Amino acid sequence: MHLKAVLFDFNGVIIKDERIHRQLIDDIMLSENLRPQPQQYRQVCLGRSDRACLKDLLQHCGRFVSEPYLNQLIKGKERAYFQKLGEMSKLPIYLGLEDFITKLRLTNLFVGVVSGALRSEIEFVLDRINLKSHFQVIVGGDEIETSKPHPEGYLLAVDRLNQLYPEANLHPQECLVIEDTPAGIAAAKAAQMQVAAVANTYPFHMLQRQANWTVDYLADIEIERVQQVYTSKVAI
Repeated sequence: MHLKAVLFDFNGVIIKDERIHRQLIDDIMLSENLRPQPQQYRQVCLGRSDRACLKDLLQHCGRFVSEPYLNQLIKGKERAYFQKLGEMSKLPIYLGLEDFITKLRLTNLFVGVVSGALRSEIEFVLDRINLKSHFQVIVGGDEIETSKPHPEGYLLAVDRLNQLYPEANLHPQECLVIEDTPAGIAAAKAAQMQVAAVANTYPFHMLQRQANWTVDYLADIEIERVQQVYTSKVAI
């Protein structure tokens, strides 16, 4: 078995925008005449799609909304997100991202994004930081029926890579996932992928119990060592 692909989460791994998302979700709750609950946001929303987050938050408050209305809320949040990023002279991208992605591409690994974020948001950011061309596959939260911790997004990324590069004959076990939340780690594990967790959103010790590797910073991931583990089939 060899490592063939590295799949990134987006929010909390590529861009440090959790504060922005929380503010926008709080704004939606207030517009619905509901009081935001910080602890509830952390439990319900981190690592999950906007659809799953909003649906669960509203239901917890006894508010059951139709799918068209939920779509309207998500579209409004998308517009507000673009406006927030558009006001920034420099996006809050995590340190070392560009160097790490360059290293992956030099080792001929496939690179992708699998996120609960909308595809339009992912592409907007990657275009803005001139890294989109380095990613062969993007799976946004609006392209799947479920949300992390369900593995659908990661399995779809494998399917799409095999459609683009059938000669690769890629299997989930040949993918490394980079995540920052328990929900994301669970999704990758359910897809039979190994996980390198970055302690950007949760404390190191919480992630260490769940991931195959845990690091403080993206640059701390030793991709050569990870490749050796895959090649030797050592169980972590």
